[in-house]
Amino acid sequence: MTMLDETREKIIEAARERFTHYGYGKTTMAELARDCDMSSGNLYRFFPGKLDIAEEICRRASIQTADELNLILTCPERDAPARLRDFLFQDLRETFAALEKNPRIVELAQIITAERPEFHNEGLKRERDVLARILEMGVEEGVFSVENPLETAEMIQAATMKFSYPQLFTRLTLEKLERELDGVYRLIVAGLTQGVHRPTGNLTH
Repeated sequence: MTMLDETREKIIEAARERFTHYGYGKTTMAELARDCDMSSGNLYRFFPGKLDIAEEICRRASIQTADELNLILTCPERDAPARLRDFLFQDLRETFAALEKNPRIVELAQIITAERPEFHNEGLKRERDVLARILEMGVEEGVFSVENPLETAEMIQAATMKFSYPQLFTRLTLEKLERELDGVYRLIVAGLTQGVHRPTGNLTH
């Protein structure tokens, strides 16, 4: 890591601490510069503005989430319906826990989503690629009937958006959200398996 990289990381870490402690709105570039023992002018050499730092923080969190969801693809002894359930519930539980631990992340997510919609779409695509692969695995296993996995993954994301960013949409408890998600999951799988001949049995839990 070069000295410039180290300085950039120092800025990001200082911003993360201030955003989560004081909030995005109450943090200034001048304060971040002081935290990093540099001038405001020097800080602007690394990031054009506060929003750009916030976007980088959120991007890293988004990449980490996608990487963790990607591990579902290699879990042994799991069929596609089980992987789909794992994907949906892991996304809900981990995001819910993170936002409950630090509610100021909700503010940050709302600002980035509103001000940088292309970033939000970028994050959705990372997760959609994993979801599409699960659907492809279901087709290969003969349990899903899907003509266009990527498009179907997009529709599943639209149907489950509330559960991907729960505190942005509702104040329901995790238990109630899981109950709702279980119902939505069952409806989705019922649609994905329509027209597929398979032995009678319960959905994977």
